Amino acid sequence: MSASQTEPKPANQHMRRNPPIAGEAEAIQAAQSGDAKSFEFLYALHKRRVYSLCLRMLSNVAEAEDLTQEAFLQLYRKIGTFRGDSAFSTWLHRLAVNVVLMHLRKKGLPQVSLEETLEPSQEDGPRRDIGARDLTLSGSIDRVTLERAVENLPPGYRLVFVLHDVEGYEHNEIAGMLDCSIGNSKSQLHKARMKLRDLLHSGQRKEVA
Repeated sequence: MSASQTEPKPANQHMRRNPPIAGEAEAIQAAQSGDAKSFEFLYALHKRRVYSLCLRMLSNVAEAEDLTQEAFLQLYRKIGTFRGDSAFSTWLHRLAVNVVLMHLRKKGLPQVSLEETLEPSQEDGPRRDIGARDLTLSGSIDRVTLERAVENLPPGYRLVFVLHDVEGYEHNEIAGMLDCSIGNSKSQLHKARMKLRDLLHSGQRKEVA
């Protein structure tokens, strides 16, 4: 076994993926002490990405706007609990994801369980390269067509697909956000990609017809 396999990962590994933003750490500390202007700074810094995340998961502008505001309301209430164990953006996005999940559950929308046991089958089961970059979906597909197909994914599939393939989170981060296992995150992503391919191929057949 090589040294690289045995060496533990640095505790601050997330900092390399989400490098600190100028003034963010100071704003977080001040906001935790109740400084309103610092909270406004954090809101301005992160509102676009939080809104984008909500919109991609919900495919509804009005709901995305409402839940973005709800996410920052939750942030205002809970910012004192942030301890820096993960990047602030990751922690904030987890709040936003939880807000969206609660919204979906209240609406009673059909949602694929993130804790379901996914038995592999020959046709759609997880493969060895599950979780790897899907070259079939990252080729020269029209962006609008792809986004429409993503909107038509079941909410549970769409959630993991957006977090991994759009937002760029790793499976261990997604598992932490959604309170599920890494294996379930990988399985959901695989099934989302399979469904997405079907939707894209179906759309192409309609255009040819």
